This record gives sequence, C-alpha cells and structure tokens, in this order.
Amino acid sequence: MSESLKCTLIQTELLWEDVKGNLAILSTKIKEIPKPTDLIILPEMFSTGFSMTPKNLAENMNGQTVEWMQARAESANATIMGSCIIEEKGHYFNRFIAANSDGTISTYDKKHLFTLVGEDKEYSSGNKRLILEVNGWRIRPLICYDLRFPVWARSRKSKDSIYEYDVLIYMANWPTPRINVWDTLLKARAIENQAYCIGLNRLGIDGNNLEYPGHSTVCDFGGNLVEDLGSEDIIKIITLERASMEEFRMRFPFQEDSDEFKID
Repeated sequence: MSESLKCTLIQTELLWEDVKGNLAILSTKIKEIPKPTDLIILPEMFSTGFSMTPKNLAENMNGQTVEWMQARAESANATIMGSCIIEEKGHYFNRFIAANSDGTISTYDKKHLFTLVGEDKEYSSGNKRLILEVNGWRIRPLICYDLRFPVWARSRKSKDSIYEYDVLIYMANWPTPRINVWDTLLKARAIENQAYCIGLNRLGIDGNNLEYPGHSTVCDFGGNLVEDLGSEDIIKIITLERASMEEFRMRFPFQEDSDEFKID
C-alpha cells in the first residue's frame, strides 16, 4: 500500500467529434508528463467532446479509443482514466474507463444523464457503482452531472472500514455559466465524505458553441483547496498523502455517525 499517490491532471481543449485528432493531441501530452506518475486523468468524453450523436461516434470495447488507452497506460506505466462513447448491445453509454499498465480495465457507466441537453434520450444510464484500487488507494470515479447528486457519491460504512474510498474523481465537460456550482460542489463532496476530491474539466468551445473554462481542482479530505488549475492548458502532477488523511479521519471521525442507506 503506497503512502502517496501521484495524480496527473491533463486540462486541455478538445477537438469537436474528432477521435483521431484528440488521441493524437493527448498522446503528445502524455509523453510530456515530466516524471513518473501513478494515475493520469482525462476529461469526460475526451476523444469527442460532449456529443449527442453517439450513433456516429460510438466504439465498442475493442475499438481504437480503448486500445489507445491500454497502449498509453503500458508506455507510461500508469493507470489512465477518462470517459468515452461506447456502444453495447444496441445501447450507448457515456462510459468511464480505467486502463491499467498490465492491460486490465475497469468501467463505470454514467448514472445521471444531463436531461437539459437530451443526454438521457441518446444514452443509457448506468446503475452500478465502481470502486477501484491504484497502488492500494481506493478510488470512486464519477462523471460530470453525477456531481449534483450527493447520495450516489456517499461513502458507506462496511465491516472492514468506515471509509469506503480515499479519492473521489469527477471528469467533466462543465460549461462556464454554471462553473460556480462545479467549484462549490467539489468542495462539498470532499467535506461530506472526508476524502480527497479531484475534478478534471476541459477547456475550449465545443460544436454547440458552449465554452468550458477548466477550473480543474483538487480538494483535500477537509474541503481545503490543494490545487486550482484555473483556465490554463496544463499538465499538473499532484501528490496525495495518506498520512495526513488518516490523521484527519482519526481526529474527526464523523463518518462513524453517518446514516446507513440503500439505493433502489
């Protein structure tokens, strides 16, 4: 179990519905990561932008995007995660994928689909939670609109630990008009779950003329801002420390008093 976790955030613009172009740009950026890292985090729908035309863009789990993730994970000796458009049995999913350096993958399908732009009309909702491990750190991945729904993200007590995970990660295409909500809720999710919370948002303007300002951030287990990437096109490595988190949890064991619940 590692006492620290090096997380690389890639905050960048995305080309609209251009898979090959985005993979080429991100390949270059991954090669530019200045030192070894455990985890590389990409935005929501990193290969296409937040498109509502999955019929034209969807791939399967043997497609070029997943293969690209596996190849980049092997070459970087790191876990790479982001979401992309996947077709499975006639359904389209906004699917989180974590590709490990040994070729194995983990997936999570976005639960809360953004009805304001009709994501629910084009995509199917997921219903399974995912907690994965990277170097002994337990990570709960979520996607964009999931951020507004705290029950879905809530850490649950178990027989083994009162803390279900150590890090929450949200990847997003979160636009400028509502960026204050993004900034606020990332801190709230960190506070209520006493876990690190990482939010990775994109930059630029998409094919619907929506602007994305970045504001990718890392908050600690007390809701304190560790890093704010602002609106810079940037590759940033952040090191999370286990000792400070565990000390905080022992000092303020609020999770012991949390409610037990079940989501139907």
